[in-house]
Amino acid sequence: MFKVEEIFDKDLKTNITLEIMNSLTKWLNPPEDIVKNSVIHREMPFFAVFNENDAVGFAVLKLHNEFTVEIYNLGVLEKYHRQCIGHAILSAAERYCMENGYRFITVKTLDSSARYEPYEGTRAFYFKNGFYPLEVFPLF
Repeated sequence: MFKVEEIFDKDLKTNITLEIMNSLTKWLNPPEDIVKNSVIHREMPFFAVFNENDAVGFAVLKLHNEFTVEIYNLGVLEKYHRQCIGHAILSAAERYCMENGYRFITVKTLDSSARYEPYEGTRAFYFKNGFYPLEVFPLF
């Protein structure tokens, strides 16, 4: 049985980030960015999904202003994909936003011009969960 918890302990946020992000090499790299994020995440709202005592997924929220929150990072161990864990994390983030008066949730990911199967799955996941493309940032 999976359980979603908001995490407040900064060291635990770092440990979960490093463990999960380092396992998701198809999506996340280079290693120095993962280490940087493990420090940044310490100061942000953080949710983790546990299978018994093991963290199997997490989401971190970046608070932009009084109305808008960004899903700054979301990761689920690959062997737990397609088990509704990502949806459970998004639901926890949505509850957090509603309880704290935020009106909009955004996420940034590679758009469809990046023909790379792992990100096609990422885009499909977000679309299935109610997210729509709003803007494309060119890479030049």
